[in-house]
Amino acid sequence: MMGIVLPSLIFIIAERLTRTDEIPELTEESTCITQQDIPTGLPLYSDKSICVLLNDGIVRQFDLDEYVLGVLLGEMPAEFETEALKAQAVAARTYALKRNTGGSKHKDGAVCTNPGCCQAYCSVEAYMQRGGTSDYVEKMRNAVVSTKGQVLVYDGKLIEATYFSCSGGKTEDALAVWGTDIPYLQAVTSPGEEKADYYSDNVKFSSKEFAAKLGIKATGKPSSWFGAVTYTEGDGVDNMVIAGKILKGTVIRTRLGLRSTAFSIRVDGDVITVSTRGFGHRVGMSQYGADAMAVNGSDYKQILAHYYPGTALQIYT
Repeated sequence: MMGIVLPSLIFIIAERLTRTDEIPELTEESTCITQQDIPTGLPLYSDKSICVLLNDGIVRQFDLDEYVLGVLLGEMPAEFETEALKAQAVAARTYALKRNTGGSKHKDGAVCTNPGCCQAYCSVEAYMQRGGTSDYVEKMRNAVVSTKGQVLVYDGKLIEATYFSCSGGKTEDALAVWGTDIPYLQAVTSPGEEKADYYSDNVKFSSKEFAAKLGIKATGKPSSWFGAVTYTEGDGVDNMVIAGKILKGTVIRTRLGLRSTAFSIRVDGDVITVSTRGFGHRVGMSQYGADAMAVNGSDYKQILAHYYPGTALQIYT
């Protein structure tokens, strides 16, 4: 999920909908509408702004649509299916608005452009300089426009719309990763991700390097170090006994610099190979999984309902 001080994009203003044509708005009194009730034909403008913390440390206001477009350009391959891009637009918008309305880690309620913390952002100008095309920009823009104002809610409140690159076949519970049980961030299947660049990976360590990174004191043959393993609902490592010490899968991932907690270990003499599936924390929506669902005919509403079960789409005001 690049931060450069970049000029604003110019959005074409389309004919505005009349009041009677508008989608029901998200207020404390309103009832969540279903995923199927969102109409199409939305206008090309946004009347909202978002606070964004750039890499220069300055918080600046962006038009919400402009910002979401930049997130798509920074987060998603433009070759992905349109419905997957729409799903990403809704997730990115929800994530940003949640941060701007009391859930921020940064000053002034901002969302930052560091993908390791919040969400990536890439302006149209920077995207074109990196070899992007105007056709791809329009494809991304249309995904933003066609989901204008739409956010995900649970019990009428904005959700934590977390997402990641690739799950390796199954997403993870929030409880397993962050210690908090969130009803709409549960483990679900995510087939069809095999084309992902980081679907699987192998990392090799010497036994000495392995022990040093984990901070363990191990004796004897490396093959004797490994004991019982327990797994999470998302098929990640929950706990693993190494050299008599119980380590959390999340701790092992961090200390070894692994791509995910869905890993297995093989020992060959003094070489320890760790094989991982997926890339990221694996909680919420898989971007490659969303694209696989779209390829198989799912629309963005179905994608969002799958990865954030129990949520509803609504217009944010």
